[in-house]
Parts: sequence; structure tokens; C-alpha cells
Amino acid sequence: MESFHWLKDLFTTTDSVAHIALLYAVVIAVGVYLGKIKFFGISLGVTFVLFAGIVAGHIGFTAPTDILTFVQDFGLILFVFMIGLQVGPGFFESFGTAGVKLNGLATTAILLNIAVMFACYFIFFDTSDKTSLPMMVGTLYGAVTNTPGLGAANEALSTVFGSDAPPIASAYACAYPLGVLGIIGATILIRYICKVKLEKEEQALAEEEGNNVAKKPYKMHLEVTNKYLEGKTLLQVHDFLNRDFVVSRIVHDGELSIPNRDTIFHLGDQMLIVCAEADQEAITAFIGPKLDIDFEQQDQPLVSKRILVTNPAINGKTLASMHFSSVHGVNVTRLTRHGMDLFASASLPLQVGDRIMVVGPEDAVDRVANKMGNSVRRLDAPNIATIFVGIFLGLLFGSLPIAIPGMPVPLKLGLAGGPLIIAILIGRYGYKIKLVTYTSTSANMMLREIGLVLFLASVGIKAGASFFETVVQGNGLYYVLTGFLITVIPILIVGPIARLRFKFNYFTIAGMVAGSYTDPPALAYANSICSKDAPALGYSTVYPLSMFLRILTAQLVVLFFCG
Repeated sequence: MESFHWLKDLFTTTDSVAHIALLYAVVIAVGVYLGKIKFFGISLGVTFVLFAGIVAGHIGFTAPTDILTFVQDFGLILFVFMIGLQVGPGFFESFGTAGVKLNGLATTAILLNIAVMFACYFIFFDTSDKTSLPMMVGTLYGAVTNTPGLGAANEALSTVFGSDAPPIASAYACAYPLGVLGIIGATILIRYICKVKLEKEEQALAEEEGNNVAKKPYKMHLEVTNKYLEGKTLLQVHDFLNRDFVVSRIVHDGELSIPNRDTIFHLGDQMLIVCAEADQEAITAFIGPKLDIDFEQQDQPLVSKRILVTNPAINGKTLASMHFSSVHGVNVTRLTRHGMDLFASASLPLQVGDRIMVVGPEDAVDRVANKMGNSVRRLDAPNIATIFVGIFLGLLFGSLPIAIPGMPVPLKLGLAGGPLIIAILIGRYGYKIKLVTYTSTSANMMLREIGLVLFLASVGIKAGASFFETVVQGNGLYYVLTGFLITVIPILIVGPIARLRFKFNYFTIAGMVAGSYTDPPALAYANSICSKDAPALGYSTVYPLSMFLRILTAQLVVLFFCG
């Protein structure tokens, strides 16, 4: 047995690097594997790492508190910063006409979550106990399945209580499982309250998809028959018509060429035009009728090629400023970003990671490809400098004290709010200060997940020592009950309003609910009952603002009411 002392020491010498690394490896691996097990068809996913950590902490498999706190906070910073980079590019674009309504409904749900939490606090708990409200904040974020909010609340509590901060992760753990089920259950209940027929909702989406063509690229072949256009340049026609369109090829007197802004129109010219589909009737009416031919099938020296933008110097430059037509002799007819086809309007800024469709002579297209970078390998490497510059700025911003009358301590956005806001701003506007913010989806997910599991494992291990006393011998059942009410009541209020007042499609509502609770399992359920992308659209529209508000309100509630 003496020969196994090294193994015992590895598991019991809590201040050794090997022990700490082993602790996190065991907790995270066990939590991730157990999180894949489905209960009633639903899995808790990576959040199960929290429960694995609680068990480890309870049996004394732990590490020094200062080490756990450092890893917890670093994991939280990494997690929220990568979320901010992901949602940043679409954060401000999510406020379109329908987006404003959906985000308004999501914001209402978030405020109702907080209102129900306070109602439960005054009804079920002893308000003279200073730990009751912080524990209800933990319950709130378990009920809405929002881990970054838990981290933000935890950090704010450490500002108010110091080392005596209540173990709110215990209440979070109690409310979380039923929170996941409650979101899906309430979404299903909306369907019956509003008497929704899934088949009719699918049919409505199909009809809407057929009508919603305004932003889709549209390609057509036209002949110039408008006498007014004789002798006019392409630029003059473009300015007069006041529509965005690209003439990618033109045939004049039997010769096929790439036009530029100075190309002169003549009666009988034939051209290939790409425009927004909603504009195609106006352009056809002004220039001339459509032709039943395809220049791309003719024997000519022109090629079409998709080029990947990987050159950091191109980041943020508009298509007009690149002078593709006048300088390079090619035309950009469409652009793909994050899997979506966008019309290549002159004012559209390019971003690293975009794919552009370039049409022109093969040698000219190759020159443009070299200028754009067109290197998949370059995109495979994440821009580490941007990430840590952003984290540095986020920590400075989060540490900025904001004095507010009536608050016991100055408001600080902290380790969660500061990096999140800076990441959103960098993700959207970083190209303006020459920061390349592109990170591949897999790299972003990897860094996010690493940050999340480090945070959850640390919180669970720290909470494990007092978990059973707090929950089993304390108010555990109350946390489960109140958490369920916090989950369900706002959905049953906002969902019918979205349906009956604003006439949103049920699948869009399901996605909006999942997004406002930032809950992937609920989105997975919504996707499973719909063949269209309406749930994902509803989710992605409200997710950026919802994540921001969940993190910000966590700190505001703690700093305003828990002091």
C-alpha cells in the first residue's frame, strides 16, 4: 500500500498544481458526460458541470478558495467576452420593425421575471434575513437558465458582502432543472391557450417566405430598349434610377465585356444584372424586358469565383471604396456573411470572413483573390490579440465606478458587464479601429465552452461545502417552487400578448421565448416542431439584447436591493 501514497497525495494535497488540475479535469469531464443524458427527452448539457462540482465540494474534493475564485472569474470573463463577440455584429441590426416588437416583448419578459422574483420573496421568505434576497437572485437565474447572470450576480454580491457572500449557486442549482422544463412546458401551453394549429402556422410561414423577397439577390438578363438611356453612362443610370443594382456583364455589338461606371448604354445592349429581388420590376420597367438567355453559358473568357476575405487590411472597407469595376476590371455581384446571402450594395462594408462572388476575366479575378487574402488557413487561427485587447478594455470599463444616489456602493459593470459591452462594440465596430474581430464559429464555441465549464466547476466546488445544509435542511423546496413560478408566469403573459396583440407566428414566439431566456434546449424543441427557420430567427433577434439585460439587471438588483 505504501507504493500508492503518491496517488493519495494527488487527490488530497489541495494546494498542489497537479491536484487542482486533476480536480477540474474530473469535475468537468464527469459533468459534461452526465449532461448528455436526457431526461424526458431533454438534457441539461454543460450546466451539469455545476452539479458535478457541488458533489466534489461536498465530499471534500476541493482546492484553495483563492484559486477557485480566480479560475471562476477568469472563466466568466472569457465566456461573456466571446458571447459579446458573437452577438456584436447583429446586435444593433436586430432592431428592425419586427425586431423592435420582439425585443420589446423579450424585455418585458425579463422585467416580469424580476417582478415575480420580488413577489415570491415577499410572500414566501423572511425579509429580515439579509441572505434571503440574494438567494432569490440565485433562484431567478436558475429559473431563467442564465449562467452569465449568475456570474454577474455572484460578482456583485462579493462587492457588497465580501467573503461572506451567500452561496447563491445552491439556489440556482435547485431552480435550473425545472427551469428548463418550465420554459418548454409554458411554450407548449401558449399553443393551447391561443388555439394554435401547427399546420396552419407552417403554411403561413411558407406564404410569408414567398412574399418576403425584398433583400434576396436576384439575377436577370435584360435588353436596353429605353431610348432615354442611349448614350448614358452606367453611373448616370444608377443615380437616376436610385436603386441598388450591379451590371456584371454586358454584350454590345456581339462583344461580351465587364462594364464599369463609365460604360455607355446603347439601345439593343444586353446585360446581366444582379439586384434586390424587390427592385427587379422597377429596373426591368426602366431599362427593358428580360431575355431568355444566359451569358454564363456562353463561350467567353469570363469566370465567376467565390473569394474569401481574409486580409485584415480590407476589414471595414466598403465595396465602393475598393473600385472593383474601375480599377480591377471585375464586378462583385453578391456577398455571403455568416451563411446569409446579402446584396452587394456599394455602401456595404466588408468584414474578414465574408465570401464575395466576383465576376471578370480569370487573371483579374485571381488578382482580386490575392488582394482579398482568400486564405482559409488564415481564418483558422483566432485573433488572440483582439480578444485580449478587448478583455483589457472590458475590465477597465467594468471597473469604472458610477456613483448613483441611494446605492451603498458605486455601480460598476464588473467582470461580466464591462467585457460584454466592449465585446459587443468591438464585434460591431472593431473594423473602424483596424481590429480584426473575426473568429471562426468553432473557435468561438471552444473558448466560450472552456470559460463556461471553468466558471461552473469553480462555482459548484465552492458551493458544495454548504449545499446540502442550505438546500436539504433549508429552503430548497421553496427555491424549486418559486423558481418554477419565475419561469412560467412571464411566458404565459408575454406569449399570448405576442400572439393575440402583435399577431406573431407561433414558431417565432417559441424562438423569442427561448432567446429571452437564452435557453438552447427550448430552441432545440422549437426547431424540432418546425421545418422553417422561424424559431431560430426569433431566437437570434432577441438573444443579444436579452443576454445583455440578464447580465446588467443581475448586478443592478444586487447593488440596489441587497446592500
